[in-house]
Amino acid sequence: MAILSFSTHPPNPNPNPKTPKSTTTLVPSLVPAISKRHFVFKTTSLIISTSLIATLQYPIPNCSAEPSPKAAPLAIENTKSWFQYYGSGFSIRVPPEFQDMTEPEDYDAGRSLYGDKAKPKMFAARFASPDGSEIVNVLIRPTNQLKITFLEAQDITDLGSLKEASRIFVPGGANIYTARKIKIKEEEGFRTYYFYEFGDDEQHAALVAAVNGGKAFISGATAPQSKWDSDGVKLRSAAISLVVL
Repeated sequence: MAILSFSTHPPNPNPNPKTPKSTTTLVPSLVPAISKRHFVFKTTSLIISTSLIATLQYPIPNCSAEPSPKAAPLAIENTKSWFQYYGSGFSIRVPPEFQDMTEPEDYDAGRSLYGDKAKPKMFAARFASPDGSEIVNVLIRPTNQLKITFLEAQDITDLGSLKEASRIFVPGGANIYTARKIKIKEEEGFRTYYFYEFGDDEQHAALVAAVNGGKAFISGATAPQSKWDSDGVKLRSAAISLVVL
């Protein structure tokens, strides 16, 4: 995914990374009883989806992404040789050796005597490293679940500026290391993507979001802070490879 233009934001370095604790999946109904910071980073595999849930339930008054024209260019890899996964309205490149953890479609739903409905998939795509500590996810959410708008959102800018949208996509308590606006040339003009990189003492995440037809497409890559120095470029490249079709 070529970067044509972007606005940059300064890093907020993390001085004391710690080894992450082994955890289990949280039940969404228990979210209100858990602090935002604990909830978002409690589980690596659900970090992107839970950060969205937490931000929607707990507005973030002090989450900021101030512009700075002097930030260094993002370090990314050439992903053209990686497997390209095509989902519903998007594609994303998958790092080598990552395993497909995407939930299969339930084709039998609705065929029973009682007309059971298919359960909505939490992830549109999900891939994990062999040891399961590094995750690449894609979520699709209606934009009216992220922000109330009178018209159907057609671009990420309809959800606000890069700074304003950080209240939707970045969980409270997280350190924002960098945030950028990326414009991609398409046949009918340019599409805007918002990029955020953030984390805490235990986890590090890169997130890219775009909007099309009233839906937000969100790719996220996460890893323990202890692994980000060695694998961060690869994971950041996977998140940035998101293309809205």
